[in-house]
Amino acid sequence: MPRKFFKRFMPSHTQVKQHKHLRIFGDVLHEPNLWHINRRSMAGAFAVGLFCAWVPVPIQMLLAAAASILFRTNLALSVVLVWITNPVTVTPMFYFAYLVGTWVIGEPPQDFEFQLSFEWLTHELATSWKPFLTGCFILASSSSIIGYFTVSQFWIYAVKKQRSKGKGNPL
Repeated sequence: MPRKFFKRFMPSHTQVKQHKHLRIFGDVLHEPNLWHINRRSMAGAFAVGLFCAWVPVPIQMLLAAAASILFRTNLALSVVLVWITNPVTVTPMFYFAYLVGTWVIGEPPQDFEFQLSFEWLTHELATSWKPFLTGCFILASSSSIIGYFTVSQFWIYAVKKQRSKGKGNPL
């Protein structure tokens, strides 16, 4: 059951292999372990993808692919999960990261008005980079740990439930 559930939502490995930004990994993308759907691979992919989603750089997909290759997790799921940070969610997510960082560091949050310009971005980051990056790291670490254990426990639960129904091989 878990395998069918994840397979339904994941892109095929040919789609991921042909992605223009992921071609830099070359033949490494043909390694079969990067495409397996099992508990360890999927839980690890959640950890990698959720961690990379909180990294505030525009190359999150490349980071997720590299980490997936390094940790031998499901590459497709790792890359897809970074899209939790998308044009709609990026502002509230990173503002929340900033607030978490100010709370941890003990600084009061600064009031500011958002402007879509490079000058505004460099000025605001110059004054608030420490709480922002602290919050991003805390949320990346905690969400990846929670994601890993949640998927792992879901997988174990689904396999046990399948076996208790007597359906034979649950995978």
